[in-house]
Amino acid sequence: MTTTPDVTVTVIVYNDAERLPRAVASLRRQTHANIEIIISDDHSTDRTPEVARKLAAEDDRVSYLRLPQNSGGCSAPRNRALEQARAPFLMFLDSDDELPGRAVELLLAAHRERTVDFVMGAVERVRVDTGRTSTWMPHLVAERRTVEGIEAEPALFFEHLSTSKMYRRAFLDRNDLRFPEGIHYEDQLFSAQAYCLATAFTVIPDPVYRWYIAPYEAAESASISNQRHKLTNVRDRIHVQRLIDAFLVSSGHTGVREAKDYKFLKHDFRMYAGDLPFRDEEWLTGFADIVNPYLAELAPGAYARLPRAERVVLQLVRDGRLADARLAARGLGHGVAPRETAVDGAGRVYWGGRVPGTEAARAELDLTDQGLESRPFPSAQFRHEITRIERGPGACVDLTVRTYDPGLRLPVGPQVATLLVAPGRRRLQTPFRLDPVRPGVFEGTVRLDLTAAPLPLNGFAGARHPVLQLTQGKLRNTSLLLAPLTFPTLTARVDYRGGALPHEVTVEPEGRASGRLQLRWTPVGVTSKVIRPLARKAGAGANSRIRRAARLAASLSR
Repeated sequence: MTTTPDVTVTVIVYNDAERLPRAVASLRRQTHANIEIIISDDHSTDRTPEVARKLAAEDDRVSYLRLPQNSGGCSAPRNRALEQARAPFLMFLDSDDELPGRAVELLLAAHRERTVDFVMGAVERVRVDTGRTSTWMPHLVAERRTVEGIEAEPALFFEHLSTSKMYRRAFLDRNDLRFPEGIHYEDQLFSAQAYCLATAFTVIPDPVYRWYIAPYEAAESASISNQRHKLTNVRDRIHVQRLIDAFLVSSGHTGVREAKDYKFLKHDFRMYAGDLPFRDEEWLTGFADIVNPYLAELAPGAYARLPRAERVVLQLVRDGRLADARLAARGLGHGVAPRETAVDGAGRVYWGGRVPGTEAARAELDLTDQGLESRPFPSAQFRHEITRIERGPGACVDLTVRTYDPGLRLPVGPQVATLLVAPGRRRLQTPFRLDPVRPGVFEGTVRLDLTAAPLPLNGFAGARHPVLQLTQGKLRNTSLLLAPLTFPTLTARVDYRGGALPHEVTVEPEGRASGRLQLRWTPVGVTSKVIRPLARKAGAGANSRIRRAARLAASLSR
């Protein structure tokens, strides 16, 4: 390649021979073709060198750079490639991701439209387990605009990816800005520095990066950000926050410290908070020991901007009430009530069974403004927990459910509750009785007959999580149903019924998020291999033919 490229895109790779060709192919397909592609290999030990050299031989825009030893991170391979990059504009791509076809064209056009230090665009996230796509931090990139310094929009700290941006080389060189080596979460520090050092940068709403995420991949093979089960991961994240804080002071940007602290609480800590129910006592103790000194340094205004449920979890961790923190964390994002509340002499309502002992704890655990006793019934907060799961006859599951009503919204006496689950378009509704145990606590048993669930004629492959519905006159309240975090998996076969195909149904813990009861349907037998594919091709108008085919298949498989 003899002409000077307009843009250099560095692809960093380590032991990823399978996905590297996809990443490079996305660059070779760019509508703006005058680019340089540097594959920067962090001393891979698999077939990556062979694959990279083959890619370089196929296209003279591609070159291969191999580090003499493994650095253990993303920074060194990026920095080494930056040293030999020839273009005036720079981008970075991870080997397991892609660039959309017009990414380079759109970002470069924005640079040419106005002189700025970097241009950033939207990131398309693709779940590798489901194929579902979403936009990363969509509210931050919804509007095209040029930002005159991070002080104008400090909320952009939330978008800390270095890969969603095209940097002007002169900007990086002028500020001696390189990726910090020897640490994890290097993007957070690099991006914070870039935001603060930039005089101006442009935001465009177009997708410029395709980020493939595998949130539930095997723990040891997961990306750094998905290794939250390791306390070293917590330490790494806190360490980089302190580095960012020190940079804000040294660069004269302390005015955005509260916004940066809020980002840490709302994004970084929030990810760990969602995992707390699944951590053991030893891990929780280690976690609190690591995070609490740093939490004490954060701006009070950052805490005040959080939803009350997140403030509760934070305070319980800071107070060392780690078992309570696990309970509170199960309701994050779902409006789940505490099991009990305490009231002080002034009528203030607090999370948990006792009034907090310090002024700081009372301020954070105060639920008075949540209106537990006065919210409209459809949005009233209850806590429904399954306390026992047993196999019933056939494909039935017997559940014992306990409902907590700390706001005393339910009238005295037995209540009618309904368990709802919908594997298809129609719901299975199973009513049962909740009897009072004591004021604000009810309990009942319900038999869930999995054969009664209305399934699509062409079958259903997927998971559903039952919810619990209460009624008050014509009003309905539908809330999360929490399950034991662990219990033995139950499996049952649901044979041909009412035209629907045979299925295997698994009752299992959700194992993540809030820890709900998970029901997983899997079509089985010849129908799963023949009838379902035919049904998808035939469309919705083929129900009668599907039914006849399913009956025939069922009779043959008996």
